[in-house]
Amino acid sequence: MFENNLQKARILIVDDEKDTRDIFSRQLEEEYNVDTAESAIIAIQMLRSNSYQIALTDLVMPGEDGLSLLKNIKKSWPEIAVMVISGKASIEMAVEAMKLGADEFIEKPVEDLELLKIKIDKLLNTKWQKDEIKRLRTILDSEFDRTHIVGNSLAIQQIMEKVKKIAPLDTTILISGETGVGKELIADLIYQNSKRSNKKFVAVNCGSLPEALLESTLFGHKKGAFTSAIKDKIGYFQEANGGTLFLDEITETTPAFQVKLLRVLEKGIIRQVGGESDISVDVRIIAASNKDIKTEVDKANFREDLYYRLNVILLHIPPLRERVGDIKLLVNKFIKEFSDKYKKPELKISDAALSLLLNQTWKGNIRELKNAIEHSVALSSHDTIIPDDLPDNIYRDESKRKNSYSAQFFGQKYPEAKRSFEKSYIENLMNNCDGDVTKAAKLSDIKRQNLYEKFKKYGIDPDYFRQKEK
Repeated sequence: MFENNLQKARILIVDDEKDTRDIFSRQLEEEYNVDTAESAIIAIQMLRSNSYQIALTDLVMPGEDGLSLLKNIKKSWPEIAVMVISGKASIEMAVEAMKLGADEFIEKPVEDLELLKIKIDKLLNTKWQKDEIKRLRTILDSEFDRTHIVGNSLAIQQIMEKVKKIAPLDTTILISGETGVGKELIADLIYQNSKRSNKKFVAVNCGSLPEALLESTLFGHKKGAFTSAIKDKIGYFQEANGGTLFLDEITETTPAFQVKLLRVLEKGIIRQVGGESDISVDVRIIAASNKDIKTEVDKANFREDLYYRLNVILLHIPPLRERVGDIKLLVNKFIKEFSDKYKKPELKISDAALSLLLNQTWKGNIRELKNAIEHSVALSSHDTIIPDDLPDNIYRDESKRKNSYSAQFFGQKYPEAKRSFEKSYIENLMNNCDGDVTKAAKLSDIKRQNLYEKFKKYGIDPDYFRQKEK
C-alpha cells in the first residue's frame, strides 16, 4: 500500500557539509526525489518553491541553525516530517529538537546508511497513514451521523468512507465479520444516513429461529395457517416496508428458505404463510454473517445465486485484535456508559488494567470488551479500575500479563513509554504489596522517599491499595 507513496516522495537535505549532502543524496536518489541545501536560508527558499514530504536537517550550522529551521518548518509547513541530524550538537540541543516537534533523530557520522533509509521509510509510512486518516475524516463531515461507531483506526475510517458513499443508495449490502464486531451497528448507521431513515429499521437474527417460525416472522401468516395462528399477522417485510430490513446470520438459513428469499429480492413480492396472493414490498435488504459466505457457497451450504444477489456491496469489519488502537476509545466509552448505569462517579482505568485489555485477543470482539468493562465498573470499589476488577479470564491469565506491556507501549515515543511503564510498574508494585510502602521499597529496591516522590508524580494514593481487600 505504501510503495507508490514512497517512490514519489520528495526529500530535502539541509547540511553545511558538502560531503554529508553528497553521501546522503547518493544513498537516497534511486528511490526518492532528493534536493539539497547548504544553509537554512537556502532551505527556506526551496521549501517555498517545492513540495516536500521529509526534511533532513543538521542541527549545528553557520548562521541560522537547525533548531530555528525546525521551528520555521513546523510553523509554515506542518505537513512535512523532519529528521534532525546531530553531530556536534549537545544532548540538550537534540532533546530541544524533539520537544519542538522533530519526528526522527539520527546521529553523525551515519555509518549505517541503510538505517537512514529505514528511518525515512518509517517516517513516510507514518506520514501516509496520518494523511490518509485526515483525508477520510474530511470526507466524514459533520452531516454524517456516526454517533455510535467508536474508533479512529485506519480500518474504521475506510469503512466509514465506504458507508457514507453507499448509505444514500438503495443497493443491497452484505456485511461480514466475526461475532461481536458491530455488524448491526454498521447496518443501523447505513439506515440512519439513508433516504429511508424516516421509515422503520427492523432487525432479525435468522440463526435464532427455526425455518417455519422464521418464514412466519419475515413474511407474516394468515389466521389458521398453523395451530397457533389464531389471527392474521404481518411479517417483518411488511413492517419494514419503505425502510430497511437487517437479516443477521443469513448463512444459518435453510436452502428452502433461501429460495423464498431470492424470490423477494428478484421480484419485490412476498406471500404470507397460508396466504393465497402476493404482496408487494419495498424494502432495502442488509444481510450479515460471521462466516465466510463464499466458502459456504463452495461447500454448497448457501445458494450461489442468492449470494450474488446479496453481495452487491460487501463490507468487511475487521476484528478488534486487528485494530488495537480503537480499544482505549471503546474502553473509555463503556466506562462512562456503565458509570452512569450503576450511578457511580465516572471511573478512570489504571495503566496496568488497560495494558491487560490491550493484550487480549477478544474472540468476542466489542461485545466481549463491553461485558468486561461492565463487570469491572460493577465491581470497582474506588475511582480507578485496577487489574483486580477485571474478569478472571483476563486478569488471571499469567501469559497475557507477562506480555501485556508490548501492547501498552506500542506506538509511543520513548519518553512517553518510559513514563507509562514507570507508572504502571509502581501501580502493580503497590497492588502486589497491598499498599505496604516498606514492603514495596524492599521488593523494588527503591528508597521509601523516592517511592513517595513517584506517588506524587503520578497521582498514586498508596491508601487505595491498602483498602482494596477490605
